[in-house]
Amino acid sequence: MLDKKAIDIVKSTVPVLEKHGEAITTRFYQLMFGNHPELLNIFNHANQKQSRQQKALASAVYAAAMYIDNLEAILPVVKQIGQKHRSLGIKPEHYPIVGKHLLLAIKDVLGDAATDEIMDAWGKAYGEISNAFISLEAEMYNEASSQLGGWDGFRSFIVDRKVKESEVITSFYLKPEDANELASFLPGQYISVKVEMEGEEYTHIRQYSLSDSPGKDYYRISVKREAGTSQPDGIVSNYLHDKVKEGDILKVSAPAGDFVLDTIRNTPVVLLSGGVGLTPMVSMLKTVVDVQPERNVTFIHASQNGKVHALRKDVDAVSALDNVNSVVFYDSPTEEDRVNNRFNVEGYVTRDWLEKNVPVKDADFYFCGPVPFMKAINRSLKELGVREEQIHFEFFGPMDSLEEQEKEELVTV
Repeated sequence: MLDKKAIDIVKSTVPVLEKHGEAITTRFYQLMFGNHPELLNIFNHANQKQSRQQKALASAVYAAAMYIDNLEAILPVVKQIGQKHRSLGIKPEHYPIVGKHLLLAIKDVLGDAATDEIMDAWGKAYGEISNAFISLEAEMYNEASSQLGGWDGFRSFIVDRKVKESEVITSFYLKPEDANELASFLPGQYISVKVEMEGEEYTHIRQYSLSDSPGKDYYRISVKREAGTSQPDGIVSNYLHDKVKEGDILKVSAPAGDFVLDTIRNTPVVLLSGGVGLTPMVSMLKTVVDVQPERNVTFIHASQNGKVHALRKDVDAVSALDNVNSVVFYDSPTEEDRVNNRFNVEGYVTRDWLEKNVPVKDADFYFCGPVPFMKAINRSLKELGVREEQIHFEFFGPMDSLEEQEKEELVTV
């Protein structure tokens, strides 16, 4: 346990971390990768280039300093990060490396302001924080490997089928190469896929939501080709689309993640998705239909138009059921979409529409999609008085909070 003096010192640095946090984490990654380039086999290079990982880590360090005397207050965030770490293969031996370079970065950025007393207190604090993560992740590793069909690390899967779902999204049906038992998962969870590409010095790991319901003899991921946007093209998504064929082998980690459908509750459930964010939502929808046929579910999907709308057949297959209500929003429908009545509402999902068309006060809400979409949904639900415990969401990429994304530009879903 930290002594009171160390706690007070760490908490006194909160204003400094708020101001210089991102500069510290940027310097941290520079130092760590410079001394340990092998860690580039684990970290997402795209998130590094876009400064997303730096921002997320700065937020986590800030929160840890603020609640250093009560880490249980940020336990939900610790669990979310721990799930990511387990899925990526972060191990106890990585934590001393991180701690060393985080302290070096604090000293580099703050200079003389980082006194010996402050550095000593932060060293002790990091020890407490890392022990919390290591302990929690040990339980997660044990749970993943000890369950029926579970495993540790990365397991070889055959691409059994590759199905084009839209102009930008392709599904991959994955079966274990060893033909042994396949671990189940909770609707909303994801797997990590590790690929080695010719001409690339390091392996690349990406996390993809499982887009079908549990209980099958395969895992399905539905991957969007990231290209032609303001962000760098997705090296892994393009590799999967262009190079990976049926019969090829992919390395996959056991399912992870705590953004999962609560199937104990029987309240109405509203599933909202934007773009490729529908992948965990489809898994949740099909699970409700399978195991809770009496539970009312509203499935709302927002997309540009029919050309990029994926997994429609999955939703259509259950949309006629009495307990299912499916609504499609297109903001830029084509003439073909209009002629064939492929959508229900033209435009975006708004607060007014939600207020008039879904059981706002009684339902549990789950949503996933691009940051601007999730910001709009989150804000609308809160303005409508939906309680915090009824709101559940999942981010693509490193953990952060919706409120901290307010500077993001509005982009088309």
